[in-house]
Amino acid sequence: MNVGIIGAGVMGAGIAQAFATNEEYSVVICDISEELAANGKQKIAANLGKLLQKGKMEQAAVEAALSRVETGLVERVAGCDLVIEATIEKMELKKSVFAQLQTVCQKDCIFATNTSSLSITELSRGLDRPVVGMHFFNPAPVMKLVEVIAGLFTPESLCEQVAQIARSIGKTPVRVQEAAGFVVNRILITMINEAIGVYADGVASAEEIDTAMKLGANHPMGPLELGDLVGLDVCLAIMETLESETGDPKYRPHPLLRKMVRANWLGRKTKKGFFEY
Repeated sequence: MNVGIIGAGVMGAGIAQAFATNEEYSVVICDISEELAANGKQKIAANLGKLLQKGKMEQAAVEAALSRVETGLVERVAGCDLVIEATIEKMELKKSVFAQLQTVCQKDCIFATNTSSLSITELSRGLDRPVVGMHFFNPAPVMKLVEVIAGLFTPESLCEQVAQIARSIGKTPVRVQEAAGFVVNRILITMINEAIGVYADGVASAEEIDTAMKLGANHPMGPLELGDLVGLDVCLAIMETLESETGDPKYRPHPLLRKMVRANWLGRKTKKGFFEY
């Protein structure tokens, strides 16, 4: 199966790697420039290089995986059987991507989105085919879960087909009906937002908050460290979606979260968030 990935950032490259390490798939990573797309493949090469050094992959397997990855602009997905959109969390941008894809892709190509909170129904509206949510988690090559999300236009057969694709690359799909934040982020990002409030109130330091949740709730990672990993800009976007979709004030983003995003203290990707990297 030929898989196209739109967006060569951390998530796009990670999803591409998850497919490329399976010999059943060939992948093309696309972005708005050849350079950005090539950077996506470089991320994969670096990740596979680490696995090679740790003895978790053989040299031949690394070379084979990289040989299954091509790069280019959006037009390169013309022959793909599945295209996964993995751009930033902005509805209008994603809609414009799918509008372009329907002029490029063959009629039986599956359209999927890696959105972490946006409406699948809205993304499908006006297209010549339905969109299905295929939400991977960071780091995509490692995390086992894929949320398979149905909007009002998404048929059951398409959801099952995508769930089977997820299983074929070693993932565990969870079927979800469209709702703000879906399952994981509705719970998880709200927890991170609450942890930010605890920190802002001076109840405990960032280190102490994370230690408390790791040892007291058996979480593998504290909520503030996790927010830094997800990206505080992504956390803010999801909280804003939850608040606007539900109208419930419990989903109001904490002012400190907004302030840190304005400062571009987004976590690991900018080397500074609640911790420095």
